[in-house]
Amino acid sequence: RRPVGGETAGGVSMAKTLLKIQRYFRRKPVRFFSLILLYLTAGSLVFLHAGFIGESGPGGRRRRDNAVASGNPNSLSDARGLGVIRRGFKDRSGRRYGPPWMKKTGEERQEAARRGGDYTTNWNRALKGRNAKEVDDGRAKYIGCYIDDTKRRALRGASFYDYKKMTVFRCQDNCAERGYMYAGLEFGAECYCGHKIQAPNASESECNMDCKGEKSNLCGGANRLSIYRLELSQESARRYGSAIFKGCFRRPANVSLALPFSAVIQNMSVDKCVDMCTEKEIDVTAAIPSPLFSLHEPENEDVCVHRCQGEEFENCGNDEYFVVYQTQVQDKRCMDRHFLSVRAKHLMALASFPGAGNTWTRHLIELATGFYTGSYYFDGSLYNKGFKGERDNWRSGRTICIKTHESGRKEIEAYDSSILVIRNPYKALMAEFNRKYGGHIGFASQAHWRGKEWPEFVKNYAPWWASHTVDWLTYGKNVHVVHFEDLKKDLFSKLKEMVQFLGLKVSEDRLLCVEGQKEGNFKRSGLRKLEYDPYTPEMRANIDKQIIIVNAALRKRTMSGIPQEYMPR
Repeated sequence: RRPVGGETAGGVSMAKTLLKIQRYFRRKPVRFFSLILLYLTAGSLVFLHAGFIGESGPGGRRRRDNAVASGNPNSLSDARGLGVIRRGFKDRSGRRYGPPWMKKTGEERQEAARRGGDYTTNWNRALKGRNAKEVDDGRAKYIGCYIDDTKRRALRGASFYDYKKMTVFRCQDNCAERGYMYAGLEFGAECYCGHKIQAPNASESECNMDCKGEKSNLCGGANRLSIYRLELSQESARRYGSAIFKGCFRRPANVSLALPFSAVIQNMSVDKCVDMCTEKEIDVTAAIPSPLFSLHEPENEDVCVHRCQGEEFENCGNDEYFVVYQTQVQDKRCMDRHFLSVRAKHLMALASFPGAGNTWTRHLIELATGFYTGSYYFDGSLYNKGFKGERDNWRSGRTICIKTHESGRKEIEAYDSSILVIRNPYKALMAEFNRKYGGHIGFASQAHWRGKEWPEFVKNYAPWWASHTVDWLTYGKNVHVVHFEDLKKDLFSKLKEMVQFLGLKVSEDRLLCVEGQKEGNFKRSGLRKLEYDPYTPEMRANIDKQIIIVNAALRKRTMSGIPQEYMPR
């Protein structure tokens, strides 16, 4: 039939449009640039698609789709990034009853279960399988399921959450890193830390939710905590909010001198004491550590068992023994630092393999002596953080010692004396790898750890760890060896020995101050510790050989060998 009316006009208009497009693409330059534009557009689409996939490959897109389906804005914001995990520390109050992902349907939960393989790692976990609660490997022990009231938490320290990759080990590790005695997991994705459990038990059947990052373990339930007791290292400190638990101590002989401030508080609790002493800008003991009350001889905590009037789960000591906490008020006795007034005639090296704790040791020396340390190099980031001797020429003689990672006879013989810091090579290599690819307090990415960079790094740096130490023991004129691990365990006495070796008079007050300010600005948080062993058997065999070489060099110089924890097993 013949088209009529609007149909005729529309057909003619469409024909004219097609004719114009045909003539447009007949021009060669336009056609060429059009093809380039199409090519770039296709490449951009591929890049965006890879971004949405994220670090976990195909599982990233599925997680984004589930985030949209569940209506969870937090999960959706995570999915839009390039595999970035949403995590953060939260306040202890004003929290919701349960996270939005609890509203998922049965089908979505089944899909989440099918995705469990996305997070599998090779880490030899502290606690494995459904029977994890029966395991005690020396690092953590499961002690039960507990009620958690959102208005009055069972564990009242730090907390963090990870709705994608929470595991039992990560929670334990982060709490232990901060010195807490207990780690608890809730809702499959939330981690709480504390030094006391301030809630009653619940039925084990109520802690029934899989961990978001490992389907083989349980991470609490709805307002229920799966709690583990942590085996902390000796130098770790328990916390109560911002205050650090120091231990149980015998009442000093002269209380009025040792503890010049005191007060009687109705319904006493640790919270009230901490708040009062923080407001007065003193420690909870109402003083700062001093020779009269050094906090170096703790008693068994059992002798301090006496419940606080205002808190049934806390101890407040008695007439003979004090429960001591240290507030975060800064002790200013060791804050002043300056250059040497008279230029040093002898050069003192502070030598170490990279990653062995040189920067932290410099921080301790500067606080303990009041003098700046120098450097063979210049690092602007260290200078900006307060290491003012960083800019001086290493031969200026204005600094108390000079940081160096150099080795070799010529470089070593330039110094008259040296403090040699040695660290467990397994720890030192990982620390230097993180610094190399993540900065002084950053972390190397997973791509670097799992790529070719890490094996190549170990291959080259492990022999250097040994040769560096052997060179200083061979060519150093007057060498004082400090093991990094010993310095952490017994900071007061080891730092005292270092100050004496530097030829300075020891100030006990300054050393006690350093104990409270020891962390400095260059400590990694631990939030991104690897959850698997990065060392292969071949790497370990290589490193163990280097450990034996260094141990022999120490013995040859009639020094004590390396710490037992270094030795090959």
